[in-house]
Amino acid sequence: MSSEMEDSYQAQARIDRINAFRTELAQLTQEGLAPPETLRGQWAGHHDQLLAHWAAQYEVDTSGSQKQLTLGMRIASLLGALALSAAIYLFFLHFWGGLALPLQVTLLVGLPLVAMLGVEWAARRERTRYFAAIVALVAFAAFVLDLSMLGRIFNVIPSQNAFLAWGAFALLLAYAYELRLLLVAGLLCLLGYLSATVGTWGGGYWLSFGERPENFLLAGALITTIGLLNLRHLPGFAALYRLVGLLTIFIAVLVLSHWGRVSYLPLPKDQVEIGYQLFGFLLAGLTIWYGIRRGWSGLINVGSTFFILYLYTRLVDWWWDGLPRYLFFLLVGFIAILLLLVLRRLHSYQRRATP
Repeated sequence: MSSEMEDSYQAQARIDRINAFRTELAQLTQEGLAPPETLRGQWAGHHDQLLAHWAAQYEVDTSGSQKQLTLGMRIASLLGALALSAAIYLFFLHFWGGLALPLQVTLLVGLPLVAMLGVEWAARRERTRYFAAIVALVAFAAFVLDLSMLGRIFNVIPSQNAFLAWGAFALLLAYAYELRLLLVAGLLCLLGYLSATVGTWGGGYWLSFGERPENFLLAGALITTIGLLNLRHLPGFAALYRLVGLLTIFIAVLVLSHWGRVSYLPLPKDQVEIGYQLFGFLLAGLTIWYGIRRGWSGLINVGSTFFILYLYTRLVDWWWDGLPRYLFFLLVGFIAILLLLVLRRLHSYQRRATP
């Protein structure tokens, strides 16, 4: 199944190139630089055959309007999944007190199992997996509710291990049915588990892991590393690993650069903040450099966004109180122009490096 999905992604990429080629060819025709009619006819016929073949074999978008409809269907599936998950939670909240204990346990255990059967049924009947994604997210929500309520019923001591179980369940669904939404849910749960575990190593209570941003650094680094390694990922999965991991690291560093008192480091608050400020700039620069080297636009965008964010938060801290407002914004404007020139140069370098 994964090979079919990979072929579908490759077919969609080729279709996008064909549409771009046809647009450019039409422009060249208007400029009087069109190739001979015979050659254009051969190209058009070959492309039409490819488009017809891929449209019959895969769920691909052969036009811009189809791509817009696909985006709308993805948004609708996400909203539907969230609404159904909320409905299940509110249903249990409304009727839970009136149900007998055996019926409560039966519902909690049976609902995720029934939902998983629904995922399999939907995946076998629809190649696009929109309905499978809806049912899979419902199954994940039911599993989260299952462990939470069973723990309350049987007085199980809460721990961060619930995050591990939820994450494993979500990743199982993600890899079994090639669902990116469930991959993100699973990675977020693993972030919670790893961060809470690191927090307990420091002597804290596991539920207080969010009070220490450094707890997230190791988890973010591990997830980013998985996305950087040359593993056999499903299409698009490696990019999501990198995105989730880097966002975790950058946000944690941003918080620590402003509130050094929440750090584990045995240093004065000001020194901690300065250290993380420098680390944030260095990390953003390395992310941009590595993204350019590998041709990964996602890394370039994330690194550039946080580099600019770090810079402008520093400018506010340094100059907002000490300079007249007009001079502050004048300096910010000059720095923005300088950044534009640097990013434009990086863009030109990337364009020359791309074959």
